[in-house]
Amino acid sequence: MDATLALPLLIGLIAVALAFDFLNGLHDAANSIATIVSTRVLSPQYAVMWAAFFNFIAFLFFGLHVAQTIGKGIVEASIIDPRVVFGALSGAIVWNVVTWLGGIPSSSSHALVGGLVGAGVAKAGVSAVVMSGFMKTAFAIVLSPLVGFTLALVLMVVVSWVGRPFTPFAIDKSFRSLQFVSASLYSLGHGGNDAQKTMGIIAVLLYSQGHLGETFHVPFWVVITCQAAMGLGTLFGGWRIVHTMGSKITRLTPMQGFCAETGGAITLFMATGLGIPVSTTHTITGSIIGVGSARRTSAVRWNIASGIVVAWVVTIPASAAIAAATWWLVGLFA
Repeated sequence: MDATLALPLLIGLIAVALAFDFLNGLHDAANSIATIVSTRVLSPQYAVMWAAFFNFIAFLFFGLHVAQTIGKGIVEASIIDPRVVFGALSGAIVWNVVTWLGGIPSSSSHALVGGLVGAGVAKAGVSAVVMSGFMKTAFAIVLSPLVGFTLALVLMVVVSWVGRPFTPFAIDKSFRSLQFVSASLYSLGHGGNDAQKTMGIIAVLLYSQGHLGETFHVPFWVVITCQAAMGLGTLFGGWRIVHTMGSKITRLTPMQGFCAETGGAITLFMATGLGIPVSTTHTITGSIIGVGSARRTSAVRWNIASGIVVAWVVTIPASAAIAAATWWLVGLFA
């Protein structure tokens, strides 16, 4: 694959990036609806439409800091070319498909980061990696579920104390309404953080081909296209992962669902503002475990949670290995 692409090939590679974005919606956006489906506040069909809408409009509320990080903060922008982009996307897509088929809520975000690192290192060695951006992202792998866990746990304690004078029926009814708000906020946070990763990939591809001029930026058409692709992916749903997130980890009440979604949303809003590409999967899993632990530790099915942790640990190296292999194979046939 040459450093400079003909227009049809460039369009094709952008289409591959949008396919990853769609798959990200299919794979990860199930996290946006898992709690509201588990609590039976919305049916899965209505929940995916609700989440897809807020995924799409997220660009109205956030800057493009995460796209900047992905575009030039993980691997040096100067070494990125179409072959590196194709390798990175291949690593992320293959890993997403494998984990989706297994019903494992792994991280599309970190699969993409792993793919970028794998393809970048295959081309230019370890020096291609921007260590500050990579370490910030790697640190967030551990920090984001812990923050989600802590916020959800604290929220559960607070609302349980505030709700003591009220009947269980009144509390359940109130939080069924409030869950519409928390689910909306979480879907906004998901769309704001995750869609920007594909924006960053497409923008750096265009930059490498000289279509953005001297300054790296994200064109508006890229923003809209990526938000739409993710929204469509959400609309098609990810029922295997909804089942894992919404019922296998712990059973949720509307109050617990509200606390989990709110804790997760706050975490995502902070990360997006700081330009950190965190995993929505990590975040909501930590939040769900937090609300389950507030009830009692035995309420959490820790064997399921620990299986998800294993997927977190292997995602970056697995996607990096696939990306590096793809980069090498493309070189053989280019």
